[in-house]
Amino acid sequence: MIDLRSHQVHAVAFDDVKVQWHALDHRTQREFEKLSHLESAVFNVEATDLSNERWIVSFARDNAATSFYFYDRKTQTPQFLFKDQPQLSDFTLPEMKPVTIRARDGFELLSYLTLPVGVSPKRLPLVLVVHGGPWARDDWGYDPNTQWLANRGYAVLQVNFRGSTVNEVYMNAGNGKIGTGTDDDLTDAVQWAIAQEIADPRRIAVMGGSFGGYSTLRALTLHPDMYACGVEEVGPADMATLIHSIPDYWKPVKKRWLRRIGDVVADPQLNEKLSPLFHADAIAAPLLIGHGLNDPRVKIEQSEKIVNTIRKNGGKVLFVVYPDEGHGFARPENNIDFAGRAEELLHEAIGGRFEPWQKVPGATGELK
Repeated sequence: MIDLRSHQVHAVAFDDVKVQWHALDHRTQREFEKLSHLESAVFNVEATDLSNERWIVSFARDNAATSFYFYDRKTQTPQFLFKDQPQLSDFTLPEMKPVTIRARDGFELLSYLTLPVGVSPKRLPLVLVVHGGPWARDDWGYDPNTQWLANRGYAVLQVNFRGSTVNEVYMNAGNGKIGTGTDDDLTDAVQWAIAQEIADPRRIAVMGGSFGGYSTLRALTLHPDMYACGVEEVGPADMATLIHSIPDYWKPVKKRWLRRIGDVVADPQLNEKLSPLFHADAIAAPLLIGHGLNDPRVKIEQSEKIVNTIRKNGGKVLFVVYPDEGHGFARPENNIDFAGRAEELLHEAIGGRFEPWQKVPGATGELK
């Protein structure tokens, strides 16, 4: 938090398990302490005026709406403004619980577990939700996707596999282990959930988008007996093709990817090892794939190739193309449409609650 006139740093936020603000001067520290007692939630200074005397402060939760206040530093008076989604107060939503899972080599995986409300937390159907990136992370907080799955009766496990941007050491631990060590981490996390009797080993699904989609395909090829189904969105099936598709203005990014993943362009054997396309004959579980026709990062040909390969091998795959979308789905109608299709597949494979899919007005999904 920087003074807009003097450029003095007044506070710094660290995002480990949850976001925590640390004040660097006595006045800011005093006000942070005062604000921390206003609501039992994670607070954040969203904006300040030029004088740094008036703040907009938010209080975020994992299972309720975020509250916003106007705070006058001179009078030390907070004034409630609004909640961003007040209708959430009508529901009892589950908590997102931070858990630390030890991988097979001892690496500690910061993860989040969300359990459905009102049911025994034993031997539940589980959905492993894998974040994109891979240089991104799962964060604590209100997540509509997680709440939706928990509402349907699923335990939801989100794992910051090595390479995730938790901190520098954590991120660099993924160098040379993209697709290998990252998959091991996800596998170990699922095994942990089974050992804790949270997950029913016969009812486990994996889903994700972008790198999460790649990890979904990777998991289904490497562990066909572990997962009952998969849901993936805009995931690359061939790593060399992905690298080749990177535009010229992304050249620095391309160098970073090759440095961290390995040179899948110059080394065909490495590419074949890491790319699910070359192992699609192992996919036995039913699979839903969604792709935007205009995706500039992961070309639609990636999904088309693996869909064709799975079908030639007699596998079951539902392929939905959205002609007005790119890398991920932006339009609410298309997100609802894809979620409805995913919900049906999850129900059929691992038995959660569902609403029968029906055409969403304005959605553009086309079965291919």
